[in-house]
Amino acid sequence: MANTKSAIKRIRSSERKRQQNRVHRSRARTYVRKTVRYIDEGDMEAAQDSLHHAIRALDRAAQKGVIHKNNAARRKSRLMKRCSQALEAHE
Repeated sequence: MANTKSAIKRIRSSERKRQQNRVHRSRARTYVRKTVRYIDEGDMEAAQDSLHHAIRALDRAAQKGVIHKNNAARRKSRLMKRCSQALEAHE
C-alpha cells in the first residue's frame, strides 16, 4: 500500500486512466472479432462495413496511446489481408 500522498494520488489517477484505456481497447477488440466472424460466415458486405469500424477503433486506440501505432497498423494489415483473401475466394 502506498504511503506518500503523491503515491496515493498516482494510484487514483492510474485507475482512472486504466478504466478509460479499457473502453478503447475493448471497442477495438469487439469490432475486430465481429469482422472476423463475418468473414468466416461469408457475409462480405457486413464484413467490409465492420472492417471500416475496426480500423477506426484501432486508429483511435493508437491515437489515445492505448496501443502502439505499429501494433494498430499490424492488426489492420492482417485484418485487411484476411478480408481481401476472403473476397477473392468468395467471387
